[in-house]
Amino acid sequence: MAVERTPASAPVDAAEAFQELVNTIWRLRQPDGCPWDRKQTHASIAKNMIEEAYEAVDCIEAGGAGHLAEELGDVLMQVVLHAQIAADAGEFTCADVVAGINEKLIRRHPHVFGKVPAADAGEALAVWDQVKLAEKEARDAAPGNAAPAGLLDDVPQGLPALMQAQKVSRKAASAGFEWERVEEVWTQVAEERAEFEREEPGSEAREMEFGDLLFALVNVARKEGIDAESALRASTRKFRRRWAAMEDEAAREGRPIEDHSTSELNDLWDAAKRVEPQPSDAER
Repeated sequence: MAVERTPASAPVDAAEAFQELVNTIWRLRQPDGCPWDRKQTHASIAKNMIEEAYEAVDCIEAGGAGHLAEELGDVLMQVVLHAQIAADAGEFTCADVVAGINEKLIRRHPHVFGKVPAADAGEALAVWDQVKLAEKEARDAAPGNAAPAGLLDDVPQGLPALMQAQKVSRKAASAGFEWERVEEVWTQVAEERAEFEREEPGSEAREMEFGDLLFALVNVARKEGIDAESALRASTRKFRRRWAAMEDEAAREGRPIEDHSTSELNDLWDAAKRVEPQPSDAER
């Protein structure tokens, strides 16, 4: 079945601009190019990918499309540089990277490029997970693959804890290990809290039970369509904003904030809440 893979309104100069970036990175890696770029390896710049991605996320949360374009460019530069390092080593090229992700997107969107129904975002995500699971089963069944990978093996253990927990729980759910209703997950939360409270304060067992409680809450978030990592980041930003307002008020009083009593700090907190501007739609 022939499908239209590119929107008719796609920028006609995107391919040309991308190729210019690829050419620039290639030039920097030539013998007479930049000494710094020439010496880089995948390992030497691995942390840069993480840093640039987090800077882009910070920009998204702060707002400002112009600055976001710059930050996304920094992320894209990391992708192209890694691809050029691989090309120099005869491993793969930038074209392989682009073709690979394009084919994957088409394969995992049969509700767009095929005839699989998906009426809303939740159903579309379920289709995505089903296709990923089928891909894994096909890889495991391939000739010569004596040791099938575990379902959770491709979830990086270096991810932030909440993000990792949500990915792990979603993968398990895609295999059928799932509650039917969110109310059942809240029952699990109550059970985990009871187990936490039964353990000795300060003990390793209590700490582990607290982790179980957090994991149960992550499942509540997933069932509710909430990204746990984003939700906590938003709440932390809100706390920091209110704390800064408290410090400003304490400075106007001429007293360091640490010299205030708990009661006074609570009063400052309540005042900061009252004057705080309403959150944007993105923060709600």
